[in-house]
Amino acid sequence: MNPIRILAVDDDLDFRYLLTQMLLGQPDLELAAVCATAQEGCAAVARLQPDIVLMDLELIGSYTDGADAARRIRMQTTARVLILTADDNPETVIRASVHAFASGYVLKSQASMLLPTIRETATGPTPQSHLICAALLQALTVAERAVLRQMLGQEVQLYSSAKTIANQHTSVLHKLGLPDRNMLRHIFAAYLS
Repeated sequence: MNPIRILAVDDDLDFRYLLTQMLLGQPDLELAAVCATAQEGCAAVARLQPDIVLMDLELIGSYTDGADAARRIRMQTTARVLILTADDNPETVIRASVHAFASGYVLKSQASMLLPTIRETATGPTPQSHLICAALLQALTVAERAVLRQMLGQEVQLYSSAKTIANQHTSVLHKLGLPDRNMLRHIFAAYLS
């Protein structure tokens, strides 16, 4: 079995060192790269195609830099993203994870949870990813959720007119900030696989 390839993006030199030390000697985990900025991270992900990206939420420059970079990575690759954060405010962490289409998060104060979370995330949906997906779906009405399931290829009986369903397709994509149905399937594959 191939090791889980990991790319970390964190501007804290001490935490990058800690990550490197934690991952060394783990036969099932391979640290592909460690980057200090969102720009370096996005470029490295495109080049190295890791399985998991560890993204610091609070990168220097902007509080949203990490979440925005994670979102770009999720939309452009098949990598699953775990948000790393020193912020233990649940609302902030969930909001950033939803924005990033993340598969989960790890508080830096709970670094001992990092390796098990990486392994669980690499194998498929986790309780955290279900929580993030549920939070993501809160933006949709009940009817839009039914249309979303249809857009994802599930059998759903819809009772609205074709025009209403078409409008709901547009509304779902707009509310989730996605350009088209293909991107919708790509993003939700990580939550449903």
